[in-house]
Amino acid sequence: MNKRLEFLKTVVPFNTLPHDVLEGVAEQLKEVYYKKDTTIYQQDVTMMKGVDIIVDGEYESFFYDSTGNKRVIERHPVGFCYGGVSVLLNRRRSLRTVVAKKGTLVYFLHRKDFRVLCKAYEEFFMHFTNEFGKRMQNEEFVHFFKQPVSFTESYIASEQLYSRRIDSVEFRAVVSCPQDTPIFKVAQSMAANKTSCLFITNNAEKIIGYVTDITLRDKVIAQQHNAADTVETVMATPIVSINADAFVYEALLMMFQTKTRYILIEKDGTYAGFISRNKLLSEQSQSPLVFIQSVKLANSTDELKRKWQDVPQFVTQLLGRGVNAEIVNQIITTVADTIAQKVIENVIAQVGEPPAKFVYMVLGSEGRKEQTFKTDQDNAIIYEDKANEHREEVRAYFLDMATRVSADLNNIGFVYCTGDFMAQNPKWTHSLSHWKRNYTYWMDESIPETVINFSTFFDCRTIYGDNTIMDELHAFLDEKLQQPLNKLFFYMAQNALQYEPPLTFFNNIRTFKKDSREVFDIKRAMSPIVDLVRVYALKNRIFEVNTGERMKALKAKGIFSESEYHELSQSYYFLMNLRLKKQTEQIMQDHTSPDNYIDIAKLSKLEQVTLKEIFKIISNFQSKIKVSFQGSLMS
Repeated sequence: MNKRLEFLKTVVPFNTLPHDVLEGVAEQLKEVYYKKDTTIYQQDVTMMKGVDIIVDGEYESFFYDSTGNKRVIERHPVGFCYGGVSVLLNRRRSLRTVVAKKGTLVYFLHRKDFRVLCKAYEEFFMHFTNEFGKRMQNEEFVHFFKQPVSFTESYIASEQLYSRRIDSVEFRAVVSCPQDTPIFKVAQSMAANKTSCLFITNNAEKIIGYVTDITLRDKVIAQQHNAADTVETVMATPIVSINADAFVYEALLMMFQTKTRYILIEKDGTYAGFISRNKLLSEQSQSPLVFIQSVKLANSTDELKRKWQDVPQFVTQLLGRGVNAEIVNQIITTVADTIAQKVIENVIAQVGEPPAKFVYMVLGSEGRKEQTFKTDQDNAIIYEDKANEHREEVRAYFLDMATRVSADLNNIGFVYCTGDFMAQNPKWTHSLSHWKRNYTYWMDESIPETVINFSTFFDCRTIYGDNTIMDELHAFLDEKLQQPLNKLFFYMAQNALQYEPPLTFFNNIRTFKKDSREVFDIKRAMSPIVDLVRVYALKNRIFEVNTGERMKALKAKGIFSESEYHELSQSYYFLMNLRLKKQTEQIMQDHTSPDNYIDIAKLSKLEQVTLKEIFKIISNFQSKIKVSFQGSLMS
């Protein structure tokens, strides 16, 4: 007995129990011995009778994936207690598969006795919930733990839709010809090679464009173009390419965003082939990416409105399959972009071709590709500088176009911005030179109000128009950001510190009343992550717009360590998952307008524990940003 008692005093969290209680626990323990390589528990199958404390030997725990491979492997040495999380938080089912790696002796404590200890001693109970909260910061752990109706079916579906890489899809060899080749010879080559797409090269043998069956139909036959002319007169651009290691869904999203039907595949520094959008869609016939294609084919505003109303259903399916919120955001954003592009095209058809090159850009959450269902319009227009005599005419055209576009978007379901950050507002439709002056003023005369504007317009992204305008703006900003801008970064850091993570002194989540519910605002909870990542991105002249992409770029530059990146990224997308799940439930089940208020009572213990860990992480990063960006100016 003394041997068991002395051993328990060295085991966390049993060492937190009073001495007389520990003596009672020692009496209840049962010794169990497992031979080497014995499978003790099976993930989500074995009903746990209690918990094991390893006395001698070693456990290995892991998840099995759909192909029988071990994933998220962990080794558990002497002193480790297995089963607490499973008993408390997984319906008594073993969370993972467990194998004895050596001949292993354990002390077994029945779950009834274990539960009594958890109810009586808060610190003892919190050890297991905190342990689980920390593990839920591991994206792969979350992926395998989150089990919908059928784990195997769900995982396979997720693999097929979102884990398949381009290299696994059959693609066609590249067929090309020089830019001075006559059009009729290009058509002959396409027929001989039985290809619907032929690529065009310049004198340096670099691919600069392409010709398709549709090109020949629309630009040659329909317009009675001279077939003896060189192919460069009718070729299509731009060239879009992707690495063979990329995921299929990434290629499809890129093709929808760039409006190209063909994409080149890069492998080992060369173009290994190309693939058509139809081919990829056939590979993904059950995915929401097919739905995006149907959005592109919609003609009327009413039809686009119906399409947008269908999106929550797709999102519900994706979240139910355990698809990462980062991917779900990309799907929502691509649908929203596609709808906006269709609206802009329809408006241009009504008012006539633009009198100048321009970009229609989106801001805020849509600019960051992080759109949810509780969102409004945030957009602006930049057009090329024109001679004085045409300035007012050009401006009038774009303001009229912007007003029509915003009205149609509002009708579809993208409501008007309450802060009036819209292109129809004359403040936010200007020439490129005027926009450069705006950014210069916001950066040089930094005060809280101008910094808010700068932050909003730094999160900007082109969804329609001539990308060279945005490229020129980025080049201008890149030069400006190389100057000392301590005040700008001070006030931007201040924005990231405005929100205090809602944790009480006793480590409970602070809430407020909303329609008789105890809630917290999840959008506000996420905002410090967005704000602090934006500050670091600006400081390091990173022009990625998406918060996740900014984090990856900061990790690549060594600004964030590997652990900091994973903590922040997994925290952000856990919160985003909760937010999207809540909003889709409101739309699909409650038939109410979505909001950003999370009802604490409706969260599981797992989710509450994970939230507490996340709020601690946010608080730690706020302390870091305070030192990094405010210390010198405050002193």
